[in-house]
Amino acid sequence: MRVLIVKASALGDVVHALPVLAWLKSADPAMTIDWLVEDGFAPLLDGHPLVRTVHRIATRSWRQQGWPAALRAALRTVRALRRERYDVVLDLQGNSKSAMFTLLSGAPRRYGFGRDGVREWPNLLATNRRVALTADDHHISERSLAIARAAFPEGSARIGAGPLPVLPAAAQRVAAQLAEHGLAGRRFAVLHYGTTWTTKLWPVARWQELVESLAADDDPVPVLTWGSAEELAAVERIAGGAAGRALVWPRGSLPELVALLARAAVVVGGDTGPIHIAAAVGTPTVSLYRVTDPHRNGPRGDRHIRLQAPLDCSPCLRKQCERDGECGLSIPAADVLQALQRVLAGNGARPAAAGA
Repeated sequence: MRVLIVKASALGDVVHALPVLAWLKSADPAMTIDWLVEDGFAPLLDGHPLVRTVHRIATRSWRQQGWPAALRAALRTVRALRRERYDVVLDLQGNSKSAMFTLLSGAPRRYGFGRDGVREWPNLLATNRRVALTADDHHISERSLAIARAAFPEGSARIGAGPLPVLPAAAQRVAAQLAEHGLAGRRFAVLHYGTTWTTKLWPVARWQELVESLAADDDPVPVLTWGSAEELAAVERIAGGAAGRALVWPRGSLPELVALLARAAVVVGGDTGPIHIAAAVGTPTVSLYRVTDPHRNGPRGDRHIRLQAPLDCSPCLRKQCERDGECGLSIPAADVLQALQRVLAGNGARPAAAGA
């Protein structure tokens, strides 16, 4: 049985789809599983023991090169997919881009979302087995698993986050960096400021309060990660008031980020990829939700605490909002610090509104 998963982006969504791998292997241990993903997220899947081949696409750079070049690149990918002669495609993306590769893969059984689940209606033209979602499929991971269960109902895996392995080479590099910064054998908390939407961000002032509190105790040591020049500027401001006791971590590869998060005592951040990676490698988290829904997006289980903005309009799924400043400040740093301490003590909690 040859199966292709089509889940191209974004980072957090790819991580949320990982439980599908365990389900498929529980249905048929001899199954061959390949994955189609955007090139920037491919390192997350390279070397994964449950994935044979990672097919890379780079749609943004293809478009920048012009439509003739983009078409040629897409056709190369399609030819590579057709050579594999897949039996089944699971389209977990549900948009027009994934529809093209799903349809042209040539697989006879092409599973995807029904009309209420697709992101873009042309996706319905690419699939011939459409899965209707139920109220039990509210969490984003359950949406992907609904398709896997429909295709292979004989699966029986116990589903959580992941699985996401730590690559040995990346683990060695991170261990060396921790030793270089004097963190070998010490507890540290990874704090990730950035997100893809500005309305998901927790304000810099709140991060500064949290970091200053952690730095005063020096256990765990606050380690700040970032993913862009803009985020680096923000985390340098956040670390500035910690009297040198907060470390701005040097940006590395995606496998190195996975290895770092696996070594952390706890990871704190908004609704963003590193939070979901941390959950997938088994690290406790404290995550903050303003415009998105922790019941849909957040890590699940007793080792994770999810804090929701207490405004009556949250979650609103808005990328711009006149109440943005009020919403960001509505989650107090004291609440996040308390949640972090509870996680470190092994006392996780159900989702709660900040200030409750």
